[in-house]
Amino acid sequence: MSGKLSVCATPIGNLEDITLRVLRTLRDADLIACEDTRHTRPLLQRHGIAGKLVSYHEHNERSRTPELLARIRDGEAVALVSDAGMPLVSDPGYTLVRACAAENLKVEVLPGPSALLTALVASALPADRWCFVGFLPRKREQLAEVLRSPETLVAYESPHRAAATLALLAELDQARPVALCRELTKVHEEVVRGTAAELAERYREEEPRGELVLVVGAASTGELDLGPALEQVRRLVAAGAKPRAAASVVAELTGTSVNALYRTLMDRSPRDPGSGLSGAPTGDAQ
Repeated sequence: MSGKLSVCATPIGNLEDITLRVLRTLRDADLIACEDTRHTRPLLQRHGIAGKLVSYHEHNERSRTPELLARIRDGEAVALVSDAGMPLVSDPGYTLVRACAAENLKVEVLPGPSALLTALVASALPADRWCFVGFLPRKREQLAEVLRSPETLVAYESPHRAAATLALLAELDQARPVALCRELTKVHEEVVRGTAAELAERYREEEPRGELVLVVGAASTGELDLGPALEQVRRLVAAGAKPRAAASVVAELTGTSVNALYRTLMDRSPRDPGSGLSGAPTGDAQ
């Protein structure tokens, strides 16, 4: 009998958001691998599910993966859940899914709640092209690089760092549209929309509370005037350099965004026969 791994999305706040398919899968699973069994057990009890639980988190996923693989090989159904939302998305699970794929073991993904998608839609910012970066970097230079995204940016942020991030964003572009989404689907849910300057001022003295998702509109074309830098990248590529490597070198020399250079180069390549590029995909989130 063939086993399988079921990756299950669970509520990010409101427990009523769990799907019927996830409930059935958790009820039928031989084993449920949880980021924190103490967090998952109340969810199961609410729905009358008495499953066998085992911990699977960032500190033990490498050591526990072989055990779970063996169970799946033996025909067991293993369900994987994180504390909230979709496993693997800034949560444990990648090691196990990759290992299953390497052995051609069945992996099914059950869609459901997602903080980043909920925030993206609630932000009222363009969702046709966007980038998710997980938790924002701590170093100022790296943070500034990320915040120069040429498309809508979605990120998780700590309440203790939100004010500093908004202040830096306001330095880069005071008029940049921003939405700070707090405690999504919970009792105190709040979505604050405005310019970078407005939100920086609002949270200057009092930090927001709870779990946060920051959604930032695309950087202005003025901020992303790539001009000569892009031309230098084109020359390096024409001379035989790989696009990503060329963009990295030029970005370091000019202070331009690596991502902006690379994506602009790749986006324009199919329409520019002289670029020497094949128009390979950029890897943008879909």
